[in-house]
Amino acid sequence: MKLLLIEDDPSMQVTLQRALARNRIDVRICGDGAQAVEQWRAIEPDVVALDLSLPNLDGLQVLAQARASGLRTPVLLLTARGTVGDRIMGLNAGADDYLPKPFDLDELEARLRALRRRNQNAAGGIDPVLHPQEVGDLRFDPESGAVYHRGAVLELTPRELSLLKALMMKPGHALTKERLFELVFPGETDVQYEAVEVVVYRLRKKLAGTGAALMTLRGLGYLLRAET
Repeated sequence: MKLLLIEDDPSMQVTLQRALARNRIDVRICGDGAQAVEQWRAIEPDVVALDLSLPNLDGLQVLAQARASGLRTPVLLLTARGTVGDRIMGLNAGADDYLPKPFDLDELEARLRALRRRNQNAAGGIDPVLHPQEVGDLRFDPESGAVYHRGAVLELTPRELSLLKALMMKPGHALTKERLFELVFPGETDVQYEAVEVVVYRLRKKLAGTGAALMTLRGLGYLLRAET
């Protein structure tokens, strides 16, 4: 995987480059917001990790310019700004996920790989969501890639988001455990099918009070429907 890290802190640059390289991630670095879009276009990365606080242009400005110029690479925001408002601004500007600082290196790698997998799945023929999808009080916005509950971003892990998005694309229709496994754990041959049940369990708890119910249909799989 080729990663473009847009981060101006030299110690952070070195730490992430060394840590991710050990797991076969090719990290290219840009430390200046004004040069970020040009390097982004030249490098053609699989994923971009973008710090919000940058010299000359901040991360939101870089992201807005990139999206306006047609760059559609998945973006993970790295931010020390912990407010929900900042996160929503980033998602609305076109980010695909965010990770607050300080963060765990294993979680960073997992989120980067999840973004790449989701992008590969979309390119591989999964039906695109052209319009916002709503189930109960939940709304999936394909432009930001986020799920909202009454206007607020629903806090989900990348795997929970992948599973919920798949179900929201086909509300009221069952998806098999095998199909969900392909979407949530693509290419992970060392993971058992039962891992989907763990993601379902955690997601079901987070959906409490959202007006959407995650149902288990014995022998068929799982579906999402609005609660009556």
